[in-house]
Amino acid sequence: MSQTLANALKISLILLGLMTSFSIYAHGVDETTRQFLTQNQGVSILPFIYIGAKHMVTGYDHLLFLVGVIFFLYLTKDVLLYVSLFTLGHSVTLLWGVFNDININAYLIDAIIGFSIIYKGFDNLGGFKRLVGFQPNTKLAVLIFGLFHGFGLATKIQEFNLPQEGLIENIIAFNVGVEIGQFMALGLVLIAMSFWRRSPSFTRFSVAANTALMSGGVMLVGFQLTGYFVN
Repeated sequence: MSQTLANALKISLILLGLMTSFSIYAHGVDETTRQFLTQNQGVSILPFIYIGAKHMVTGYDHLLFLVGVIFFLYLTKDVLLYVSLFTLGHSVTLLWGVFNDININAYLIDAIIGFSIIYKGFDNLGGFKRLVGFQPNTKLAVLIFGLFHGFGLATKIQEFNLPQEGLIENIIAFNVGVEIGQFMALGLVLIAMSFWRRSPSFTRFSVAANTALMSGGVMLVGFQLTGYFVN
């Protein structure tokens, strides 16, 4: 077994452990939040901001995709551009999906989100250039996958059949919370990566890290498709 493959396997096992630990949260809610959403009436701005932020911070599928997006971005303006495209995408479909009651099977949309992680890891490894000699538009890909991530958020909100009274304010507050959570989580990731990039191990482990990222996406896709066919 090559060193790269061994490192990828180790990181994949760590990702699997994290995914198992967070499985009750990712694209789901804990019992306290569930009770609040089922019982809430009227406008509740701060609670929905908190729920949105918590959902993003504990949503490993969103975070893994964002890690892939920023993995080789060294300039602040590039990070801001790509994260803004992702934010635009998931904000549009979150709001559109909820307000227009667009129902998409949660397992299928989460499988697509898992595929987005595979795509980004493969892209970071230069897979497209090597296999087909063509590099897809990375900005467009981030925007499109952002749309799917937004539908993933919308599907869970729709499960609770929130009352129409205060719905607009609450969903906008939830989306604001998602952005706050994304900012907090991404800030920690960027700090960690800035230190890692100064180490010689970054170059050595970058292939293993993105291979592990793809492995995490494969596991997520398999988990969601299994849930779809079983349920």
